[in-house]
Amino acid sequence: MEDYREKSFWLSELDLQPGDAVDGRIDCDVAIVGGGFTGVSAAYFLKQLDPSMDVVVLEKDLVGYGASGRNAGFSMTLFGFSMQMTRLRFGKDQAVEAHRYMNEAVSLVQQLVEEHDIDCDYEHNGFMRIATSERYVRRIKKELEFAAKMGIDDMEWMSAEEVAEQVQSPVFRGAAYEPHAALLNPAKLIRGLKDVAEAEGAEIYEGSPVTEIDVDNGVVLTTPGGEVHADRAVLATNAYTHLLPLARSKQAPAFTHIILTEPLSDEHFDKIGWENRQGLEDARNMIHYFRLTDDNRLLIGGSDVKIPFGDEMGLDHDEEVFGQLKEGLDFLFPALSDLEIEHRWGGPVSVTLDMAPAIGEVKGGRLLYSVGCTGHGVSLTHLNGKTLAELITGKTTERTETFFVNRWVPPWPPEPLRFVATQTVRNALRFQDRITDSK
Repeated sequence: MEDYREKSFWLSELDLQPGDAVDGRIDCDVAIVGGGFTGVSAAYFLKQLDPSMDVVVLEKDLVGYGASGRNAGFSMTLFGFSMQMTRLRFGKDQAVEAHRYMNEAVSLVQQLVEEHDIDCDYEHNGFMRIATSERYVRRIKKELEFAAKMGIDDMEWMSAEEVAEQVQSPVFRGAAYEPHAALLNPAKLIRGLKDVAEAEGAEIYEGSPVTEIDVDNGVVLTTPGGEVHADRAVLATNAYTHLLPLARSKQAPAFTHIILTEPLSDEHFDKIGWENRQGLEDARNMIHYFRLTDDNRLLIGGSDVKIPFGDEMGLDHDEEVFGQLKEGLDFLFPALSDLEIEHRWGGPVSVTLDMAPAIGEVKGGRLLYSVGCTGHGVSLTHLNGKTLAELITGKTTERTETFFVNRWVPPWPPEPLRFVATQTVRNALRFQDRITDSK
């Protein structure tokens, strides 16, 4: 088990001891592979829906070790890559349905935090998508008009002057503002949710990587310490799902990176404002995203993604991207250019070939999966966990009937074609950014 403290600033602040690993044979109704937001929330909701059900979660390292403990902590409503792409791929009704699902997802996270008093530095301060050139102004306004034509009216345009009243930068030229969004400490949230799920009766095992999955008679999950026998299993592995042969082609991982400054001083805030502490994101394809932490550090992430080849998953640190992020910080907030960078890290996000989330079943429903968060998974994964629990318990709800449940997922090709395909998409998006970044 690797040192979890090296995986993110969030995790470095926690004092964690590994929980029990699987030892011998365990029998259960449902086994969940993956101890992140999806897996732990699915376990919680399964116990809520059917307290008599035996639910086991298997985590390779520590709960929150993967993307759930390394992301930027934005709980937001974006589904997949963009609303326009969702409509182009699936249709108008589906784009509206996706936005409604994501609104529910943000509300669900808030409900869980408040109902169970989870200490995760939760702030429901809204979200601003910032335009940094006239071309981005046109892009964002077009997207708002697009949403309005579909009846989505919970976002509004802010002029450059209105943005400056909230947060000041010489390159901010306007923004789309959405009030229903939040910021949080993701590592604290997943560890708090772990406690809640265990209190409901879910059994969570850490240090228990699944090395083999047999679905010939029920489901048998092999770990170094023993076997877990279940009627059904959930692959709640998201960006790691390509490591599992039964769902390998459904998604590919892409690594995104983050830098974090020292705490801002009062003088820094005098220069930039930002008293309402909204989450910020620019309009690039390879976005920059910004937020303040509970102790007033500035987090900036994005700028580029790095694509692993094959089963490689060790791209957490990339000095080239870290340098790009510092350049982005200096460009967007020159008044903060004197801040020291104290933390750097990265982690994988799950990307389907059509850049939209998917929930589904394989092997006659014995295995279920959830993939394709595309970097916007904090809220999505929690509601997906609830949807998975409803599917397993046979509930029919608006969630289980949504269009991306049991949809056909176009498969990623095998290596080396997958690497070529992902690099081609990445380079095309970067080229478009270079054009649109210009004034």
